[in-house]
Amino acid sequence: MLSKRRNENFLIASVLAARLGLERVYSADDHSADATTASIGDDPGYAAAMKRIWDNPFVKQRIAEDARLEAKLDGDGVMAIYRSYNSPAAMRMAFDSDFGAALADATPQNYGRRYTGWWETRNLRMVANIRAAMAERPGARTLVIVGASHKGYFETYLGMMHDIRLVDAEAVLE
Repeated sequence: MLSKRRNENFLIASVLAARLGLERVYSADDHSADATTASIGDDPGYAAAMKRIWDNPFVKQRIAEDARLEAKLDGDGVMAIYRSYNSPAAMRMAFDSDFGAALADATPQNYGRRYTGWWETRNLRMVANIRAAMAERPGARTLVIVGASHKGYFETYLGMMHDIRLVDAEAVLE
C-alpha cells in the first residue's frame, strides 16, 4: 500500500503537489548505476571494507546531530531538521562521513573508490532525470525533494546546467 511507504515521494512531494494544485510529480530516483557495484555486492571483503569506512568520527558526529534534532520533533523541530539537512555544514558532513572516507580508504580492491563511483553515477543519472523533466517547461519553477546526501551533488551538477537558476534552500525554508 502506497500510504505505508516511507519516502519523500509519498510523505512530502505528492502531498505538497496536491496542496499547490500541481498536476504532476516527476520521479528522479535512478538505480541503473547499481550495475557498477553488482560484481562486488556479494563480496564479503566489500561489506567489511564499507563497515570499516563508515566507522569514523564523522559518522558518529552525524548520528549524534540527527538524534539531537529528532529529539525536538514538534512543528518547529521539523523545520529545524529541514534547515539543518540543507545547510552547507550538513553537505560537508555527508561527504566527510561517507564518500570522502570511502575515497580515502586505500585497499587493493578499491572498494571505497568503486562505491563512490557508483554514488556519483547515480546522482548524475538522477540529475539527468530532473533536467529532462525541466526541459518540458522552460522557465517553470521546479522543486526537487531529495535525501540529504544527494543535495551537494545535485547542486553541483545542476549548477553547471544552462537555463537553470538554483535557489538556496535556506532562503526557501525561512
